[in-house]
Amino acid sequence: MPDAIRDVTPAIKSKVLIVDDDETIRTSLRLILEYGDFEVETAASVNDALKLIGSQVFDVLLSDLHMPGAGDGLTVVSAMRHSNPAAVTIIFSGFPEMKEAAAAILLQADEILVKPMAPAVLIQTIRERLKRGTAGRPRPAENVATILEQSTQSTIDDWLMRVELEPHLINVPLSTEERGAHLPQLFRDLVYRLRNPLPLGTRALVSESATSHGLLRREQGYSAAMMVEESRMLQVSIFQTLQNNLFRVDFSLLLVGVMAIADEVDSQLAQAMASYISESKVDLLPA
Repeated sequence: MPDAIRDVTPAIKSKVLIVDDDETIRTSLRLILEYGDFEVETAASVNDALKLIGSQVFDVLLSDLHMPGAGDGLTVVSAMRHSNPAAVTIIFSGFPEMKEAAAAILLQADEILVKPMAPAVLIQTIRERLKRGTAGRPRPAENVATILEQSTQSTIDDWLMRVELEPHLINVPLSTEERGAHLPQLFRDLVYRLRNPLPLGTRALVSESATSHGLLRREQGYSAAMMVEESRMLQVSIFQTLQNNLFRVDFSLLLVGVMAIADEVDSQLAQAMASYISESKVDLLPA
């Protein structure tokens, strides 16, 4: 390895986190960066990377864009931005066209590199980025309400896909429109709730739509357990949408938003269940 990539200037070593699911790449990059006088930690998955980001301070993140399992390089970048805003974030990808990578540059990462890369290029890029710092980078500014409003249909589609995979739910034969008819109004209520937050402990707003939904599910032949399962799956789909858009989220509002989402969805389920149970009691009365 040429001496040109070594930093001959005495200084405290910059600390780099490498994130890649390929062990060969992680090992190669570690050797290259250590030879270039960097201190290096590696992670094989998004979850491993998040644990390191939460427990250590890094000067540079070098992450693959595409990795298996939950999350990807953008999730890691977003976490680093939140935990350590001063860290330089670099995404690398094996795809020369890099459509997703281009979005990453614009929205999150400081730099994009294409694999394979020459060791000297990698070292030089990191050094130059460290000198320039992170001033002027765009900051994620989207709130949870905006993301859900823009992703309403894709979230509903994800929910419908999950429901179709549950045999005990599709035992009640309904069209796609019938099964998800209540969701557009629920999302409108949810976005309104997020944009008009209630103090903690305040009873959620009454929803006529939720009441009607409980009566309709009763008529359609749903059991109470099926309604609860559908509601649980809806929260999973909503949180998956947030996960997919983590690189856009204003983290200062994320936790409050997640709490409001859970409370609103649970409140609408409770109202739907109340009407469902009331109708059941009416059915039991003597004719």
